[in-house]
Amino acid sequence: MMTQKNKRGFASDNNAGVHPEILKAMAAANAGHTVAYGDDDDTRKAVENFKAHLGDDIGVFFVFLGTGANVLALQAAAQPYHSVICAETAHIHVDECAAPERFTGCKLLTVPTADGKLTVEGIRTHMHGIGFEHHAQPRVISVTQATELGTVYTPEEIRAITDFAHENNMVVHMDGARLANAAVHLNAELRELTTDVGIDILSFGGTKNGMMYGEAIVFSNTELARNFKYIRKQGMQLASKMRFISAQFNALLGGNLWRKNAAHANAMAKLLAREVEKIPQISITQKVEANGVFAIVPPEYVPELQKEFFFYVWDEATSEVRWMTSFDTTTEDVLNFSALLGKIVG
Repeated sequence: MMTQKNKRGFASDNNAGVHPEILKAMAAANAGHTVAYGDDDDTRKAVENFKAHLGDDIGVFFVFLGTGANVLALQAAAQPYHSVICAETAHIHVDECAAPERFTGCKLLTVPTADGKLTVEGIRTHMHGIGFEHHAQPRVISVTQATELGTVYTPEEIRAITDFAHENNMVVHMDGARLANAAVHLNAELRELTTDVGIDILSFGGTKNGMMYGEAIVFSNTELARNFKYIRKQGMQLASKMRFISAQFNALLGGNLWRKNAAHANAMAKLLAREVEKIPQISITQKVEANGVFAIVPPEYVPELQKEFFFYVWDEATSEVRWMTSFDTTTEDVLNFSALLGKIVG
């Protein structure tokens, strides 16, 4: 019997399957033997694909997981006496079970935001105690693109943060789990949101955009990558059969698949928002700029909706829910869900 959590729905782009072209690339990489731990043609090609998108002067390291990518990126940039400034909604703060604090030893300093986006003004509230041994020293600013609330930083907004960071001897990490969705929204190339605007370390996500697993840590500030191969190994993120991560990235980045998948997910989110806006009892709470829709749904209706379409409640206190779309969300999914929502609350 199908359980609630196996139903199609809008819980997460992690719930989607794997794009057929990704599976085909993995099957092709499965032929024969090759040297392990990244000394293979698929991995070399994947590094070249990243350089084609982000520039030649970068260091690229493949890992299994998004949390692993974020934690190891922060570990490369900071010492245990440092602090990391992030939005209060940041994944590293809310959804990584304190792994950043445990494995980096750093203190996370959070900034309240209305839309998930950091500003220099907000960051300044934590810029004190510099050089004072009783205070953790601000070292890293971590931004998420697109944010956990589905909003998108413009290149100008990112540049303001990176300029401030570099003026204060700090580095900027980007959690790019949904970077492709942000780039599609802005009709921008990946480098326009990363290397071109001063991002020092990027956690580039593949899993939420059609891959089976695998993320990349990309260093624009290559000095920070000097000893990273040891950090990755100690962090248990060095894949022996790395070619199966690399082959996925080659399928995703070697052509237009990254943009195609993200564009479809974004379009489905906008369609969902348009349909939901027709229902007076529902209030959308954030701009729909990537592949997420946030809305207030009267709490008495949520359980009945979840029986047919699985999704998460984002904030139980306000009954704010999150609906995520993915590369395989269909128009039928959206229309069926919005029709059911209208019927239940109408």
